[in-house]
Amino acid sequence: MRRADVVIIGAGQAGLALSHCLGQAGIDHAVLERGRIGERWRSQSWRSLRLLTPNWLNALPGSPYEGDDPDGFMSKGAFVESLERYAWQWHAPVETNVEVISAKRTGDGFALRTSAGEWSARAVVVATGHCDRPVIPFSAETLRGPLSIHASQYRSPGELPSGGVLVVGASSSGVQIADELARAGRRVMLSVGKHTRLPRTWRDQDIFFWLCAMGLMAQRQEDLADPESARRQPSLQLAGRPDRADVDLATLQALGVELTGRVHGVGDREIALAGDLGQHIAAAEAKLARLLDQIDRFAGTPTPYRPEPVAMPAAGVERLSLTDGSIRTIIWATGYARSFGWLEPLALGADGELAHQGGVTSVPGLYALGFRFLRKRDSNFIGGAGTDAEAIAAEISRHLDCKGRRAA
Repeated sequence: MRRADVVIIGAGQAGLALSHCLGQAGIDHAVLERGRIGERWRSQSWRSLRLLTPNWLNALPGSPYEGDDPDGFMSKGAFVESLERYAWQWHAPVETNVEVISAKRTGDGFALRTSAGEWSARAVVVATGHCDRPVIPFSAETLRGPLSIHASQYRSPGELPSGGVLVVGASSSGVQIADELARAGRRVMLSVGKHTRLPRTWRDQDIFFWLCAMGLMAQRQEDLADPESARRQPSLQLAGRPDRADVDLATLQALGVELTGRVHGVGDREIALAGDLGQHIAAAEAKLARLLDQIDRFAGTPTPYRPEPVAMPAAGVERLSLTDGSIRTIIWATGYARSFGWLEPLALGADGELAHQGGVTSVPGLYALGFRFLRKRDSNFIGGAGTDAEAIAAEISRHLDCKGRRAA
């Protein structure tokens, strides 16, 4: 059996950031990764993906951004390379291709069963990320004809069957995939539910400049009237394009993308669509207007313009045939869930999610990192995971009662 004071599960940005913090504190630890460093960035995203956040916002502990393109958006390949350099620079004790099969409380620590043998630890950190298990709300087995894949399986337009594509979900992944497909000359329909529209830039600054300057990204749960609602908000309707252009429903309409309501039923011959497109667009437009008004008040002067409004289709589609050949592919940009059947059951809530307060669970020595709204609104963003890592490292140090301790 192998031993470490702390085992971090996951070698993405959150796990590596925490490794740096523990290393600086002299705390013995290991990082177990079921694939390669940054595996989800490598294998669960499309080829052209760029980060949504500008480079200046993606610093990890001990590694501030020092490049010459602070307002640029890194490609996923470049970001994976940066994670590998970060791990090498700080001598992160990462063990790749090691899957944690179970992690259970035992005595005053934890017993971990992995694909590479047994481990014991005094503390465990779940840094597996918010985007764990792809979710498709309707069984693909009921579909007959079209290829049906989750957005995490999409790679490029040329790797799909020819013909029309239905993209289900209008948050970050959905609008970016729809944009790429439309620019490749595909007929694209976009099924729109609840979404959050934002301009890429406002007042000649990236939108994240304003969200950070106003303190919105640093908001904690106790700062909000309805934290649970905030946690359930869809991901931002943004893209990190080199030209810093907007990618939203209005720009997609200009490319010829057809908007429909939510998918609320799937059969072997057709898909049923809800008549709620108008209400979701109106809610997003109202929220956008409130935010831009807030920014203008913060900046001290109103702006004379607003983003192009989304044009409402004359008549919404209620049924979409799956037998006439018009739709050859369905891409479900419908998000992710977490799967914690392998974890200490006392740490899980009634909903099966990992229960915690600011990343600290009720099980002594068990922590979480990199999840949405873990400690503040930006906890699942790259830079936010970095600042959270510093706080979790301090919690771990207190738990181990080893302040100033040096690893053997």
